[in-house]
Amino acid sequence: MLIKKPNDISSSEITPKSSFLGRRQFIAGVAATGAAVAGGLYLRRRGWHMEETVHAGAKLSGIVKSPLSTSEQPNSFKDITNYNNYYEFSTDKYEPNGLAANFRTRPWTVSIEGLVKKPKKLDIDTVLKLAPLEERIYRHRCVEGWSMVIPWVGFPLSALIKQAEPLGNAKFVAFETVYAPDQMPNQKRSVLEWPYVEGLRIDEAMHPLAIMAVGLYDEVLPNVDGAPLRLVVPWKYGFKGIKAIVKIKFVENMPPTTWNIMAANEYGFYSNVNPQVDHPRWSQATERRIGEFRKRPTLMFNGYADQVASLYSGMDLRKNY
Repeated sequence: MLIKKPNDISSSEITPKSSFLGRRQFIAGVAATGAAVAGGLYLRRRGWHMEETVHAGAKLSGIVKSPLSTSEQPNSFKDITNYNNYYEFSTDKYEPNGLAANFRTRPWTVSIEGLVKKPKKLDIDTVLKLAPLEERIYRHRCVEGWSMVIPWVGFPLSALIKQAEPLGNAKFVAFETVYAPDQMPNQKRSVLEWPYVEGLRIDEAMHPLAIMAVGLYDEVLPNVDGAPLRLVVPWKYGFKGIKAIVKIKFVENMPPTTWNIMAANEYGFYSNVNPQVDHPRWSQATERRIGEFRKRPTLMFNGYADQVASLYSGMDLRKNY
């Protein structure tokens, strides 16, 4: 498998968000007019979410603080945008930020299809108005053993599902990433089977913790973190959080998922964080929070057991990894 494990970011490298944004704003002031327009990065902000036409990285407004957030300190903006798994761009952790800089997120539509009463194609700006935006500070646990705490901005996935009105025989929700090899260099190579696909059982998708993220801190979601729309399921390993979503399909049978296709013995459909079940090539019992030196014990369901364990009552979580 093409999984690299660069050294974790040391705490001395972490830049406060205010300083990082100050430098970014200076650069944006010089380059925004030409480069941002050419890259298709300008967004039309509408309603209580949006203001005037601005480039990606601009502020979101009307964000509600969610009581479902963890009380842990979030990682810095630099951490979250500079240490990523985004295989469409690179298998390296540090390269995707630069490679995704000019990824075009407008125009963008999301297709809702399959076993639903109301199939539709939604413009991303319509998607942004499906529900009030919330800040959800969630733990993020990667299967390779690193973790972060991330202040996502998004809305419950259930709000989108209710718009579609699934039929009674819809048991799963399948997601698909955009296929854009002209912008995503690794989609020209057989790194994975493209486009990236993921799935949830419909009761998992309806759970209040499952969200569609459109922002980070109080800004429009950065390209490197899955703009303009990504899935966040905090009790599962990070690779379940499919990025740059263009299709959501309701199906009766368990859909294929990218990592299960690539290595079924290592990556199961459910992919719940379970420190008691080792990955075939490493232990899952501990994790290293980016910015920290010492490892910490990994929590069952990534610390969300009280909220989600009932979804898997009676299920063998060793077999259904």
